[in-house]
Amino acid sequence: MQAVNNTELITFQNWTLRIRPSETPKRLLLLIHGWTGDENSMWVFARGLPSDYWMIAPRAPHPAEPGGYSWRPPHPLTVGRPSLEMLRPAVEGLIHLVDGYSSSVGMDAKDFDVMGFSQGAAMTNVMGMLHPQRVRKMGVLAGFVPSGLDEVIAAKPLEGKSVFVAHGTQDQMVPVDRARASIELLEQAGAKVAYCEDEVGHKVSAPCLRALEDYLSY
Repeated sequence: MQAVNNTELITFQNWTLRIRPSETPKRLLLLIHGWTGDENSMWVFARGLPSDYWMIAPRAPHPAEPGGYSWRPPHPLTVGRPSLEMLRPAVEGLIHLVDGYSSSVGMDAKDFDVMGFSQGAAMTNVMGMLHPQRVRKMGVLAGFVPSGLDEVIAAKPLEGKSVFVAHGTQDQMVPVDRARASIELLEQAGAKVAYCEDEVGHKVSAPCLRALEDYLSY
């Protein structure tokens, strides 16, 4: 997959990042790729986003089979969907990355926006629930709420926040029933959810991509 124009590939604090600086930055947007993805994977969703976003897309720290990268370490006993505890270390690492990188370029990122695809969408949900004071908007694309968040959800960490969720009814990787169940969990956590569902597989349809762009445009 080709990255969009005007991006740069850099290394920062042992992270590999693809970034798109902004001449008039108002907000930082963190792009979190899915399982077997990398720092180039999320830019297909970013083409129509506002030019005043300063975007960063990090490569996940763990190798994935058969290729690409993962936000949780490989382990024969952790087959299936990742849980909160599997993803928490990577979420905390990304918070530190945002802090360090934004400081290095002179950006205010005391709160920022984040969107992720598939496993990256699960990361987005965990990040928003564990660090609600840091995350302003959440784009959850073809993803799910991981297990292990029951006590966190009960505390309503997303009260007053809006979350965008997009999913395909033909998704074989993350069945749409799981997405619908995740919406209930997000609402139990206090979020107001904007949901776009379309007849596609493990991807984001053009109408849902436009809805995502509208969600992130204000």
